[in-house]
Amino acid sequence: MSEAENHVVIAGAGHAGGSAAALLRQMGWTGAITLIGEEPLPPYQRPPLSKAWLKGEADADSLLLRPAAFYAGAAIDLRCGTRVTGIDRAARRVSLSDGATLPYTHLVLALGARPRRIPLAGSTLAGVLELRSAADADELKAALGPGKRLAVIGGGYIGLEAAASARALGAEATVIERESRVLARVACPMLSHFFEAHHRTRGVEILVDAQVESLVGAHGHVIGVRLADGRQVHADAVLVGVGAVANEELAREAGLPCDNGILVDGTARTEDPAIFAIGDCTRRPLPLYGDRLWRLESVPNALEQAKQAAAAICGKPAPSPEVPWFWSDQYDLRLQIVGIPFDAAEIVLRGDMTLDSFALFHLADDGTVLAVEAVNAAQEFMGGRRIVAKRKRLNPAQIRDMSLTMQQLAA
Repeated sequence: MSEAENHVVIAGAGHAGGSAAALLRQMGWTGAITLIGEEPLPPYQRPPLSKAWLKGEADADSLLLRPAAFYAGAAIDLRCGTRVTGIDRAARRVSLSDGATLPYTHLVLALGARPRRIPLAGSTLAGVLELRSAADADELKAALGPGKRLAVIGGGYIGLEAAASARALGAEATVIERESRVLARVACPMLSHFFEAHHRTRGVEILVDAQVESLVGAHGHVIGVRLADGRQVHADAVLVGVGAVANEELAREAGLPCDNGILVDGTARTEDPAIFAIGDCTRRPLPLYGDRLWRLESVPNALEQAKQAAAAICGKPAPSPEVPWFWSDQYDLRLQIVGIPFDAAEIVLRGDMTLDSFALFHLADDGTVLAVEAVNAAQEFMGGRRIVAKRKRLNPAQIRDMSLTMQQLAA
């Protein structure tokens, strides 16, 4: 088989795509690999953009998944600054934005997601920002500093992390959340209220049940956010962080099933046996939760699906299913969440919330541990991963008993 007939094309050079390319080589793929990325940079980590990068604690080299020289050394054709614009499934060829076409034996769609945009008057004003790429982070960093005022629309992970970074740089920060609590989509009420209080004690103003009506500008630059109740939040910059939308259009145009993400099976394969999809652009089955379909936006998910696709392409055994997990760093707090609390009936506290070190265990009716939310509690997080993976049952008294170690609970 010639190289052109033994070719993996990876559309998207983010965490998922970059990892898939490296894993293919590790698993023995000897054919051609072409990794195509829209940004001008080699694959890099996105989580530090709202934290260490904003605060100046990380540089460009530290963001890279692998040294730039890795790709040539591994015979991976890395093409930055371009993107896949079309898929001809019958001919197994892709079209690129630079006018080129490429044949593929296997195509991996690692298209990621993009910030969700809300239709607001004033949204095109200078100083209205989003945070998804290194270029976005650089623009936000330039807007922060002593005496500056940042308004954040959306109280999710990105919004709270950016607010924490703004405070660390001496800027004022206001978080505007339309729900009745921050982290409403990703955390339980107890955890939301804990983080709200923590941010407020550090000078962040948090407005909940707040509906944004428009963005206010002067001389072409944003100067504030007007709320539906008439209040105005003054700001030198506005960060819109209200979630992300899967980049599924390329797959949909090619006739692949999509539904809030490209639909894949447990091997990251789409309906087309030659095409895989991985990372934030996918909606995938969760084996530990009855194979219900879900869209996970996390680095661990990107890595898991990269392993699945690489193993399938290389003819290796499928990797064991992993427990979904997520993390967020805010101030001196490290939040680590393992599992997803679908249909949880009870939440049990382990530890002391007033000491900023605790874990919340989400239990099903029969005591099965579905998820664990851990704050500055690494042992609870690591033990929680084992417990959730084993679908182990615990009773509340066991969880609350701090004389029992997590190793004992997980045994």
